Amino acid sequence: MKVLLDTHALIWWDAGGGGLNAEALRVIADPGHQVFVSAVSVWEIAIKRRLGKLAFEGSPAAVIGANGFFELVVTPADGEAAGGLDWGHKDPFDKLLVAQAMRLGAVFLTADASVRGFGGVGVFWAG
Repeated sequence: MKVLLDTHALIWWDAGGGGLNAEALRVIADPGHQVFVSAVSVWEIAIKRRLGKLAFEGSPAAVIGANGFFELVVTPADGEAAGGLDWGHKDPFDKLLVAQAMRLGAVFLTADASVRGFGGVGVFWAG
């Protein structure tokens, strides 16, 4: 199974798993799954850390490598798909992540209820 982590899921995983339910922890740790982290999440962490809205130690890019996760780049097609989503959610990070999960054919591992209600992508509930 392909799994794309929402930004908070990556942060919780890096902090020892708190916030993730037992099933989400199992899915992420399963070596049979391909776990992806988007450049969108790295960007989101960097922005929120700079603004003082997030205390994240170290490098999110290093976390990806240290955990054997796959890096997911943002493509122009991702931008077009995100901009075309018929979804009232205002968070541009989430829109890009959902568009990427759709392109990748991955489930989106999140605890964000507004994403869970979208219906355009398979969601694995993380909270």
